[in-house]
Amino acid sequence: MSVDAILLAGGRASRVDGATKPLFEVHGITLLDAAIGAVRSRGAQRIVVAAPALADDLDVEWVREDPPFGGPVAAIVAALTRVRADEVFVLACDLPTARAAVGLLPDELAPDIDGACLDDGRRQWLIGRYRAAALREAASGLPEKGRDASMRALLGGLRIAAIAADASLTRDIDTWDDLRVARGGAMTDSRTLPPEALNDWSAALAERFGLAEGDIPISLILDLARDVANGVARPAAPLSAFVAGLVAGRAGVSPADTEAAVAAVVEMARGWKND
Repeated sequence: MSVDAILLAGGRASRVDGATKPLFEVHGITLLDAAIGAVRSRGAQRIVVAAPALADDLDVEWVREDPPFGGPVAAIVAALTRVRADEVFVLACDLPTARAAVGLLPDELAPDIDGACLDDGRRQWLIGRYRAAALREAASGLPEKGRDASMRALLGGLRIAAIAADASLTRDIDTWDDLRVARGGAMTDSRTLPPEALNDWSAALAERFGLAEGDIPISLILDLARDVANGVARPAAPLSAFVAGLVAGRAGVSPADTEAAVAAVVEMARGWKND
């Protein structure tokens, strides 16, 4: 069975100040090179990287969703036009454990499934192997070529096998802290904590509106935004954060009220069916 690969490397990387995450080096190799090596080791013939060209010496094809920054689904839809094989790896280029993670995927998909992806308690759609025809059919039903669509909108109607994986193999690099840990350094306050500028902004907000320290749970809200963006759609994230704050405010605005409101929104997002 022939297999190609789609690598996703063109996000905004807003939580690392817009830095080019695929070119971050971990243990002497860039995340992009690690991803290329991972899918090559599993037999990928044609590798399509959805991103602006990041290097001219790589044996890959570059493609860009139009308009740029339309999200992973839009990037996959654009890259599918270059895929020629029956099956295709889909892999995000922010994974320091790419080779080990891709190594868990099947050599060939079973006849009764459309794809397989890792699952560490949550479906990791961007570490998967899929039938190209099934992806094209699913993509054909999405508006605006998948712009700002969730991965669930693309894959939720397909028969996807979940492959159990330890969270250490699926931990990507979203923040400077993540990069520090991947390189063997110590974690600071929180894995989900963004650049220092966000702490400064949070402190300024607290001072302006008379809030106490701890009234703005940065990590909790960022986790909410991530889960909603993955499960529903990226534009739903700020809307959901606003609703969670509104619900918590009506309940009494205690930390427990905030956590309960966020948990309820996250539960909805994880079970959302975006047909």
